[in-house]
Amino acid sequence: MTLDRRTDAFRDDLAEISLKGKVQADRFVAGSMGQVNVPVLDLRPQPDAGSGIDTQLLLGETVRIFDQADGWAWLKADLDDYVGYARLEGLGSVGQPATHVIAVPRSFAYCEADLKRPMTRALSMGSRLTVVSSARTRGTDYLVLDTGEAVFAGHCRMLAEHSVEDYVAIAGSFLETPYLWGGRSGFGIDCSGLVQLSLMMAGKAVKRDSDMQAQGLGQLIDHEERRRGDLVFWRGHVAIFEDRDTVIHASGHKMRVTRESFTDAIDRIRPLYGEPTGYRRP
Repeated sequence: MTLDRRTDAFRDDLAEISLKGKVQADRFVAGSMGQVNVPVLDLRPQPDAGSGIDTQLLLGETVRIFDQADGWAWLKADLDDYVGYARLEGLGSVGQPATHVIAVPRSFAYCEADLKRPMTRALSMGSRLTVVSSARTRGTDYLVLDTGEAVFAGHCRMLAEHSVEDYVAIAGSFLETPYLWGGRSGFGIDCSGLVQLSLMMAGKAVKRDSDMQAQGLGQLIDHEERRRGDLVFWRGHVAIFEDRDTVIHASGHKMRVTRESFTDAIDRIRPLYGEPTGYRRP
């Protein structure tokens, strides 16, 4: 059995109970439930703020916590099974079920239902919210949250609704968003994070990293079949076809989400990572 530290929680001293009989560990645990209570929570490969970010968790997402020590939690994200270490202060107990999700790249929560009142925090697309009531101020509609905060109703949709079928339009809404290695939010995002978050908002579950996506997302296609919404992979990179000749991707070269000619992307990437390794249709 091939294990992957990114999706299989195992250490010499501790492992998730589903791996019992498959790995050696001093203890096996089921883990306890937790929930992200900050807008964006970094997930790292080590309990060290100096280590790189593997991915990020968004407000309201749930996790299973296997261990806590020195202000860090070792956990697995329920959304995509990603394993890593996050700061404990970014986690809390699971509250009331989320009802809504932020549906634009970035939005604000306010101390009350009035855009002239102080902003309490900035929220990314994908943030999960529990709405308890609604309000209207000077003709603007707000949703009131279980925290007492309010968000602009037009920036949200019900969590159960996946009415957006064209996920490419969602990805396009992130144009000019800064590139961030491991980023998965409207404040900074990487190439596979853009694919995952955009497809998630269209109701499709997607693995986190580009190699995972290249191995099992949708179906393989020939490059001549490519159309809007298909994906092209390089070693360590993925881009979304806006049409046959144009891609949208989070580019470390441009350091932002950008639109680029497919031919230009191939020519630019070739000296670094070679030719595309495959094409898939989600």
